[in-house]
Amino acid sequence: MNKKKQFAKTTIIIFFGKVCTQLISFFLLPLYTAYLTTSEYGIVDLIQTYVTLLVPIITLELEMSIFRYLIDSRGKEKDTKKLMSNDFYVLCISLFVFSILYLIVTSFIHIPLRFIILVDIIVCVLSGNFLQVARGFGKTLDFSISCILTGLTTVISNIFLIVYCGMQSEGMIISMALANFICAAYLFIRLKLYNMIDFKLVDKKLLKEMYKYSIPLVPNGISWWIVNVSDRSIISFVLGSSFNGLYAISNKFPTIISSLTGIFNLSWAESASLHINSPDRDEFFSDITNTIMRLFTALGVGMIACLPFVFPLMINSKFNEAYLYIPPLIIGTVCNVAICLYSQIYLAKKMSGKVASTTIMGAIINILINVIFIKIIGLSAAAISTAIAYFVMMTYRHFDLKKYVNIKIDKLFIVETFIIFTFAIIMYYKNNFYLNIISLIIVVIYAFITNIDFLKGTYNTVMGKLKRR
Repeated sequence: MNKKKQFAKTTIIIFFGKVCTQLISFFLLPLYTAYLTTSEYGIVDLIQTYVTLLVPIITLELEMSIFRYLIDSRGKEKDTKKLMSNDFYVLCISLFVFSILYLIVTSFIHIPLRFIILVDIIVCVLSGNFLQVARGFGKTLDFSISCILTGLTTVISNIFLIVYCGMQSEGMIISMALANFICAAYLFIRLKLYNMIDFKLVDKKLLKEMYKYSIPLVPNGISWWIVNVSDRSIISFVLGSSFNGLYAISNKFPTIISSLTGIFNLSWAESASLHINSPDRDEFFSDITNTIMRLFTALGVGMIACLPFVFPLMINSKFNEAYLYIPPLIIGTVCNVAICLYSQIYLAKKMSGKVASTTIMGAIINILINVIFIKIIGLSAAAISTAIAYFVMMTYRHFDLKKYVNIKIDKLFIVETFIIFTFAIIMYYKNNFYLNIISLIIVVIYAFITNIDFLKGTYNTVMGKLKRR
């Protein structure tokens, strides 16, 4: 119970911070779709896609290594300072080398807004690293506050730059860079990182050990990029940037699930690392996995049932075609919940190579299906290939992980999931008001029944605390 309570506490703190950042882009959709054309939105989405690709290559995923090693060094001031000194030393060198190479390459290749994009990449690297440092320190409250600041900055700067200054796509990119800068600056000052940097403590042996953990995650990060967003590159190349704009809007709704998955995943990473060698590990991991999967399955199918009513209110009519591609993307995103849970168990056991190999497999599947079918069925190929890639990765990791941790999934739940998703998707594409109402009622009942134990436990915990007060 102590483990579950600690996991729940960490999750709640992170939730209130991350939800501001991750869901802001969703609530800004009416602004984006009203002021930007499908082509403009597609170009910005593609730029941000390549930023997410470059970050793990620049850092060699050292931020994941610093998080894992800081957990082991908690309470050891000398070890912590040594880790931070090595981390900052590598950050400075990596960003300097990348900036020089970037400026040389872009002097020969025309890239619009190249200096703004460079700043965006640099602050993305810094904010990503400092966020992992905050987690490694166990400073979840500071982590959450920095995320709230990021969200607020994103909203204010987007409204000001796009609506009042008329900067459109340029305004979006500047807003992203500014939000990440505020996040990085806050954490650098709040965590007093300047007091933990001493380049005399740089240790090649320690760096080698940290890179041994992080480097296998680089192909993993690139493969995740391929699974998640290579679709955009293929779509832009084969069909054009306006189609990429439609697909980007389709992805915004599953992003809600991805964002919440990320929140659980952050707290789960810490819990998995702390309890990977506990005697009741298998029972604890199975319990958490089943609970989380029930919650996110209900969220996914609930979103499909709600979208016939929500989509017309949120999205400008010029993006209407995006409606068609959302269900397979939601199915893939729900599969990704299990993938992320399993991934953190691999990382807790310091088996980063396993994470990379399974993600590469998913990336290959995604690309093959996409390339073969995109000219035949258009954007549907991108959505379907993503869903299949995630499903295969989830299934493989589940059975492979049993060699190390015995996670048991409720078989009846698997059957229920297949039935309720099939029903909800059929009603979704019927797009009849009365059928959609019936679908929504049935899905709400399903969500309540399948999560009744979780709801009871949450209610009893909250009421117990209120009575004690």
